[in-house]
Amino acid sequence: MSATITSIAHYVPPDVYPNSYFENYLDTSDEWITSRTGIKERRFAKSGATSDLIIPAAKECIERRGIDMQEIDCILVPTVTPDYFFPSTACIVQNKLGINNVWGFDISAACSSFIFGLATATKLVESGLSKKLLLCGADKMSSILNLNDRNQAVLFGDGAGVALIEQSNDPELGILDSIMYINGEGQPALNMPAGGSAKPATIETVKNNEHYIHQDGQTVFKAAVKGMADVSVDIMKKNGITSKELNWLVPHQANLRIINATADRMELEREKVMINIDKYGNTTAGTIPICLSEWNAAGNISKGDRLVLSSFGAGYTWGSIYMRWNMND
Repeated sequence: MSATITSIAHYVPPDVYPNSYFENYLDTSDEWITSRTGIKERRFAKSGATSDLIIPAAKECIERRGIDMQEIDCILVPTVTPDYFFPSTACIVQNKLGINNVWGFDISAACSSFIFGLATATKLVESGLSKKLLLCGADKMSSILNLNDRNQAVLFGDGAGVALIEQSNDPELGILDSIMYINGEGQPALNMPAGGSAKPATIETVKNNEHYIHQDGQTVFKAAVKGMADVSVDIMKKNGITSKELNWLVPHQANLRIINATADRMELEREKVMINIDKYGNTTAGTIPICLSEWNAAGNISKGDRLVLSSFGAGYTWGSIYMRWNMND
């Protein structure tokens, strides 16, 4: 028995912020941003919370599947920007959708959150604990960005991707394998210093901008290039998949140079790599499901296609999933 994605949809805010937006007040340029990241523009939500990004994508996902919303029995929300510390954003989503008789929780693994969430969802469905699970990868990164810091402000965007996970009608199709890791030695290189129990909010932490993302860019870049490339190659070897047999690499959209390095290690042509970082920037837990949703809507993924999903994030966290597509649209 395997689990599979039976429907997928995404939502990004309508307000576009091109690289030129930052030229007005930061020491940067379109050329500087594009050459280092591959990003041309991103979307920022002017209001609302992470749950408000999820709701339209969730409704479309369920509608595309053609089921009653009350059939959903579990909600998982991979995110690093929950609406609140508690209650969980899964609870907020449940209430806003009006779904009864459902359970769920949030998953915090930074940019690897959707990978970890999909692996978790797979096991819940395979075990029978859930029959129709709504997996909502979403982040409102603008809520934790210091827009006066050019090293952070230009990298991230807001967005959500929602997938419905059910049992597969074919054991050869669906989510077939996963490899995942964490290593807390990466904590100093990428974190939000204050706001948790280790350093509760004070006037000083606010004054010192400690409630924003802090990142040692070069250290994270080097770790991400190795981690994401290694785990992608490992899952191919583990499942006996060659670069010729693989149809798509679905990488986390953090930096185009990291994506290209991963593809090179996999000996994969660029035409087989899903890339939309130029339009959205890094939406953290949203990047991979947004890619899948866009490529599926465009008819670029066929039933039976072999996909490798890979990510690397703060923690450090990193992982990869091997799946065979099991949707006809």
